[in-house]
Amino acid sequence: MGGVKKKSMASMEKSQDSTETAQEQAAPSKGKKTEKKSGPQQKKQLSFLPPKMSDAEFLKALSPLKAITVYTASRALGVNASVASGVLKELEAKKVLRKAGGFSGHGVWSKA
Repeated sequence: MGGVKKKSMASMEKSQDSTETAQEQAAPSKGKKTEKKSGPQQKKQLSFLPPKMSDAEFLKALSPLKAITVYTASRALGVNASVASGVLKELEAKKVLRKAGGFSGHGVWSKA
């Protein structure tokens, strides 16, 4: 009645991968070259690429909005929310926009 249950696909793949790596380590083939590992990789710096627009063009795109939030700005500018957030913070630093409210990271801006 009992017996060994069938392994899941993930566990079968893991066991197959571990047996393949063990065989490669035990007897490396002559045709393969060993690759030297480089040092620790540098972390990628994530920077946003804002659309190439002037401040006046940004204001023109955002002017019909009553409340400027990250998500409404992303829709109006046609970019991701992370890019829109960076653009709004940049415009706030240039005193083009001012923060009117919001809480917990969800800001609301208005034209200055």
